[in-house]
Amino acid sequence: MTGSYREDMWWHGRLRCRGYRITAGRDAVLDVLTKSDAHLSAEDIYMRVHRIYPGIGLASVYRTLELLAQMGLVYKFDFGDGRARYELAEGSKKDQHHHHLVCNNCHKVIDYNDFIEEEVELLKKTEKGLSRKYDFQITSHLIQFYGICADCRKQE
Repeated sequence: MTGSYREDMWWHGRLRCRGYRITAGRDAVLDVLTKSDAHLSAEDIYMRVHRIYPGIGLASVYRTLELLAQMGLVYKFDFGDGRARYELAEGSKKDQHHHHLVCNNCHKVIDYNDFIEEEVELLKKTEKGLSRKYDFQITSHLIQFYGICADCRKQE
């Protein structure tokens, strides 16, 4: 572990209840993601973790991220820039559900959670209809909208 127990280390229970050890590397990767508001690539995470835990290798970071994504602790995104990006699925900073606006030109990603009433109604109706149609209990969703941001449109 990278330090003493903190209340924001909610992932400890999740790892233990699934039979995984809490290694220094896993702890450091999750700590970096907890402290970041950005959508970090594996390389970005590695550079930050390496400062905290110099013994970790890039391959270990990749394996840890894949495990955490499979467990549902982190989301893995493809925003069209050729690099997977990661974000905590929950926790103190990620309790607020949000969607993404992705610029096709500069690949800027904007998180938004100020949903309009029509969007909320449509999503509830869609989830209810899909649940009924496929006898499937929906627990979450990820939505990404692609387009051109205001800065890129100004440059055209």
